[in-house]
Amino acid sequence: MADTSQKPDKATSAAQARQVIDVFHEISTLLNAELDRGTLSICISLIENGINPEALATVVRELKKDADEVRRQIAEGGVRNGE
Repeated sequence: MADTSQKPDKATSAAQARQVIDVFHEISTLLNAELDRGTLSICISLIENGINPEALATVVRELKKDADEVRRQIAEGGVRNGE
């Protein structure tokens, strides 16, 4: 018979994962990173799978800049094709 006393069940693992995401979300909020829990979860997963954190941060910043620019263009009257 295998010893399962050291092996957390799926519910415990999921609860721990949620707690970790909650802590990272609090830190993100304090740092005004504007990342929601889903985005943080994806970023953490990418880092755990070997993505360079600095490169990921650069990509996230660039995507935010692009999104802000699109929002600005929409607010000014819309985005035209090719712009």
